Amino acid sequence: MLDRITGMRVFVRAASAGSLSAAARQLEMSPAMATKHVDALERRLGLKLFQRSTRRLGLTDAGSQYLEACQRLLAELDEAEATLVSQRVEASGLLRMNVPLSFGSRFIAPLLPAFARRHPAVQVELGLTDSQVDLIEERWDLAVRIGRLADSPLQARRLGDCPMLVCAAPDYLERRGVPRRVAELGQHNCLGYTLSSWGGRREWAFGRDGSVRVAVSGDLAANNGDALLAAALGGQGLIYQPLFIVADALERGALVPLEFDHPPHPLGGIHALYPPERRPPAKVRAMLDYLVESFAARPAGLR
Repeated sequence: MLDRITGMRVFVRAASAGSLSAAARQLEMSPAMATKHVDALERRLGLKLFQRSTRRLGLTDAGSQYLEACQRLLAELDEAEATLVSQRVEASGLLRMNVPLSFGSRFIAPLLPAFARRHPAVQVELGLTDSQVDLIEERWDLAVRIGRLADSPLQARRLGDCPMLVCAAPDYLERRGVPRRVAELGQHNCLGYTLSSWGGRREWAFGRDGSVRVAVSGDLAANNGDALLAAALGGQGLIYQPLFIVADALERGALVPLEFDHPPHPLGGIHALYPPERRPPAKVRAMLDYLVESFAARPAGLR
């Protein structure tokens, strides 16, 4: 009995190439065998799939419908087989991963030694930058992004949350006073993050939906959170930053968190992004699983 799956593959190739002989060459079988496979399909269905002439095959109406079904089923079958095969393949090769500078230095780089021990055949190239990169154009395998995700074809896996807060050094607050309402921020030296649309040098956003906008100003703006942290530790002004930037300084009392009449605008989650492939390479899946596992073990607020 002829194999139905092989018959479907012959039919799809013949429909695409316009001839059974071409399909036979592509599948490395004889034209006679290709013909037998299509004949068997037509007998099983009780329908003609092709209008045959001496020059070219043409699909019947039934053949057109069956072609769509075959293409879908064969693609799903190929994907299922590829998934099983890929599970046996060891993660290997160069993995190019792009992450924000401060977050990457604090939380990603320290994870890499254990990852290297777990996957010794993977070499990691770590790109540290707060600027957005084009994963596909610049050929990055993986990226970590903090904040709300823009619409894109990229796939994403959530690693955790990223709370925001306003804080300042105790000596600054002693000199300038402690603001209690967001409207009072206009009277303070607010150090802005230039890559933020709502925590920048001219305006800070508050409220769950970010609708409470407050005009601010300050004598320093920077495109890196650690630079702003250093300035705040020196008593220069207020900063509006993710908890992961200021957590250590808060714990030792070098910075003081401020509470206002409106809550901080949630920055959004921490996500790992990767190109839109049906099944990412083993090296990418290995890093994704490792990051999810590692961040699940972190304290709330640092995930």
